[in-house]
Amino acid sequence: MFNELEDPRCFEDVYRRLAPLALSAANRVLRDEAAAEDVVQEVFTQLWRRPGSYDPSRGSLPRYVTMLARSRALDRWRSRSAREAAVERSVEEVRLGPESGESAAEPVLRNERSTRLLHALEDLPSEQREAVLLAYGRGLTAREIAQAARVPLGTAKSRVRLGLQKARSDLGVAA
Repeated sequence: MFNELEDPRCFEDVYRRLAPLALSAANRVLRDEAAAEDVVQEVFTQLWRRPGSYDPSRGSLPRYVTMLARSRALDRWRSRSAREAAVERSVEEVRLGPESGESAAEPVLRNERSTRLLHALEDLPSEQREAVLLAYGRGLTAREIAQAARVPLGTAKSRVRLGLQKARSDLGVAA
């Protein structure tokens, strides 16, 4: 069966027809035009690199593109929400001021540790990063993470565990 994503000339036509549909789906979730455009770019980059990921026997191409855009937008929204919660906690800690008896170097060291932690999180695969941020940024249980990510409970637990192991390894922290 011919897959129109495998022909570069057809791909351009598919992009022109379906990008607005993908943008609309992503924008409904994110309510942020720029972020939705990034999602559309990711969706079509995936389709360009792996045209075989679309199986015409499982449904129409417009439906597949819409589903991909919505799924990617939800991933982005969940990660952003968890990150924002972590930032809010950090701002609150700073607002409350230094703890009594804290040295002048402590805020600098805390900032350095936070920067290292953020870099370690950025290096995680997106599914693991999302699971760790939902667990420790939002305080969700493994069951709640599984429901939010629409994955089995064991998968959610594995993502948190593997994400923590990799982050600890990157940070040089004993497990």
